[in-house]
Amino acid sequence: MGKAKKKKKSDGGALIAVNKKARHDYFIEETLEAGLALQGWEVKSLREKRVQLKEAYVLIKDGEAWLFGAHISPLPTVSTHYVADPLRTRKLLLHRREIDRLTGAVERRGYTLVPLSLYWKHGRVKLEIGLAKGKKLHDKRAAQKERDWRREQQRILKHG
Repeated sequence: MGKAKKKKKSDGGALIAVNKKARHDYFIEETLEAGLALQGWEVKSLREKRVQLKEAYVLIKDGEAWLFGAHISPLPTVSTHYVADPLRTRKLLLHRREIDRLTGAVERRGYTLVPLSLYWKHGRVKLEIGLAKGKKLHDKRAAQKERDWRREQQRILKHG
């Protein structure tokens, strides 16, 4: 009786969701791992991978980090006496020195905080945050050309 294989993230957690658009729209300078303060119905929805990070962003307000715009769809089995808000603002769990460092980067140097991926780690939900600078249109075009060129190189090497 073998165990079923799960998709694994590089650091050992099972992947829940990825924000592919973030790497397209931003230069990611640094990544950071944060915990999330969730409600019970949200955890159940995350187990079913009913989450979308595409429009999500992270803000630091009053010395605390918050996740805005992440859409966690409630399961149909959520209790009838509780109204689930899929776009609820969720608190991120970070150490004080991490929040202070991120605040400095965002306020002084013009960086943005974007959620990159959501995954399980030791039974807890973790969010990978990227400290990012926005790409201009010509940067996106250059990145696309580079990707196309690499793909063409692989094709040439494969077929000779």
